[in-house]
Amino acid sequence: MRVLLAGATGLVGAQVLRRLLADARCSAVVAPTRRPLPVVDARLHNPVHDFAALPLDAPWWQVDAAICALGSTLKQAGSREAFRQVDHGYPLLIARTVRARGCAVFALNSAMGADAASRFFYNRVKGELERDLRALGFDALTLVRPGLIGGERLEKRAGEHAALVVLSALGPVLPKAWRINPAERIAGALVEAVLAPTPGERVVGSAALA
Repeated sequence: MRVLLAGATGLVGAQVLRRLLADARCSAVVAPTRRPLPVVDARLHNPVHDFAALPLDAPWWQVDAAICALGSTLKQAGSREAFRQVDHGYPLLIARTVRARGCAVFALNSAMGADAASRFFYNRVKGELERDLRALGFDALTLVRPGLIGGERLEKRAGEHAALVVLSALGPVLPKAWRINPAERIAGALVEAVLAPTPGERVVGSAALA
């Protein structure tokens, strides 16, 4: 399968890219990024573009499946408007573009608590994206909803680091849904969702990722 990956430079996205390039079921990976990837592989096509100016008529949008691992935080984005653009606007634009080219399979790295009716802004944006993806009519749509993601980020998030320390210590006694979800497990769920797709909508919760 030919797979498009959005978010290849992030903690989960980098793991997804590694898994796709190591899997014989994947014939090619298209990974648009703002900066060139430090990866050399004959099966990797890495268009370098600002996501605010993606060339929507480019031929590389024609893929069999797509994975979106784009995501930010309110602090990183700097405002609610900027956060919504990264976590809703860009993912939906990418999904619409590949769907228009015949892509039938889509997997999203969403979040635990995603709910379009939530009173919490972060969860509401994630839920609105899930809702809008459903409306596109993919043959197979997988929504992966991790809790706290475990792994080494390039940028440090103080609050997240503190939570990881606490949850690591309490892990053995916590319910699975509350445990740390390793980035590798999340990436594995996303990759399997597109390389061995199940028709219809499927939700992978945090308990299955612990």
